[in-house]
Amino acid sequence: MRYRFFHKEQRPVFRTLIARLLLVSGLMIAGGHANVMAQAEINRSIDAQGKKYYTLQTRTAVSRGLQFLAERQHTDGSFGSGSTFKSNVAVTALCGMAFLADGSTPGRGKYGIQVQKAVDFILASCKPSGYIISPDSISHGPMYGHGFATLFLAEVYGMTHSKDVRAKLEKAVELIVKSQNAKGGWRYTPESKDADLSVTVCQIMALRAARNCGIFISKDVIDRCIDYVKQSQNPDGGFRYQLVRQAESEFPRSAAGVVALYSAGIYEGPEIENGLGYLMRHLPNQRYFRGSHYYYGQYYAVQAMWQAGKNYWEGWYSAIREELISGQMSSGSWRPDSSNCVEYSTAMSCIVLQIPRNNIPIFQR
Repeated sequence: MRYRFFHKEQRPVFRTLIARLLLVSGLMIAGGHANVMAQAEINRSIDAQGKKYYTLQTRTAVSRGLQFLAERQHTDGSFGSGSTFKSNVAVTALCGMAFLADGSTPGRGKYGIQVQKAVDFILASCKPSGYIISPDSISHGPMYGHGFATLFLAEVYGMTHSKDVRAKLEKAVELIVKSQNAKGGWRYTPESKDADLSVTVCQIMALRAARNCGIFISKDVIDRCIDYVKQSQNPDGGFRYQLVRQAESEFPRSAAGVVALYSAGIYEGPEIENGLGYLMRHLPNQRYFRGSHYYYGQYYAVQAMWQAGKNYWEGWYSAIREELISGQMSSGSWRPDSSNCVEYSTAMSCIVLQIPRNNIPIFQR
């Protein structure tokens, strides 16, 4: 096949399920036990990695960040502040993801109430067309919000199997599929005829998450996205913003480009290798907060390195971990960059720091 639309760690899980079926039918006893033991060992290995990288200092920073977010949630369940981002669906979804990464689910766990309220707000923001958008906070690129909100709903549905969530999720996915540009990407609004890499990665991650929890996604949609992302790569390994102009590579969207390929099931090849090589030239060095789209870039970069494996991951995570911890403010939040609000910067920082905890399927290896 051209791509593998499953997480790498799912393959042994599938083998374990098959083994159990054979065990029930009496065809495999010893082998079934061996597969179950092998899966248990994989789970222990993941837990050990989380403990190794997720230090006490990191846990303290995340705890402070999540507490800050919990105190900033609006009565309607939304998150966000300022004239542009108040009650924003993207910010709300990302705050919800930060709580999911801590192990909370709707109605359960330390932040279960906050997660449920965030879910309720996102569901209330779903239009009959499937578009997820809040009239009180419409940015110049509402498909960003739709992509992040769809991703959040997919993760919630995978954890709860709520019929209400699935119904809204299916409509949101349908809108993404219908909005795909002729070149294979997505843009700021569902009606846009052009595309850009930044919006595209939001949509392909949402589709990947939806597919992982049982929503059908056509292979053609993924293939076209793969072609678009590959065409967006520059000779230096980085990625341009749009195909219509020969723009220089930049770190934030280059991190997004690599994750877009991973989300589409491309785990190896020259595009991945060259993309990772480009990213490694931007290794965090504890000079916290450099340029615009800082958190956006780090959010995707840490995902790329986690998927790339130990040789890339260890150096990158230790660097961004120290950089973010050193930049946390006394309130427990992280200072926003020029493109967003404090709830966004704090949620993104908490997500980045919690990646090795492996609690959210879309981020798992």
